[in-house]
Amino acid sequence: MKSFLISDNRDTLVGMRLAGIQGVIVHHKEEVLDMMKVAMIDPEIGIIILTEKIVDLAPEEIMEYKLKNRKPLIIEIPDRHGTHRGTDVITNYIRESIGIRI
Repeated sequence: MKSFLISDNRDTLVGMRLAGIQGVIVHHKEEVLDMMKVAMIDPEIGIIILTEKIVDLAPEEIMEYKLKNRKPLIIEIPDRHGTHRGTDVITNYIRESIGIRI
């Protein structure tokens, strides 16, 4: 099982390639959705890694992929500039996903 990166910047892609993770650089919502479709149907891909800016381009569609599919695992990472999500990212994600306040 392999990982696949969908990023908006070259530095993140180069860093992941050094770790053995292949990926692509995209800048538009349509490109993000096309690459998500390709990655979702590839049986070899077990983890899809998305940068925060990529998730910001298509948040509803990516959340739908996360909630409706067991595989591959979709994770969001900050890019080279760091996170802009704040401190309660996991708590907010749980609240939005299942409606439980922690």
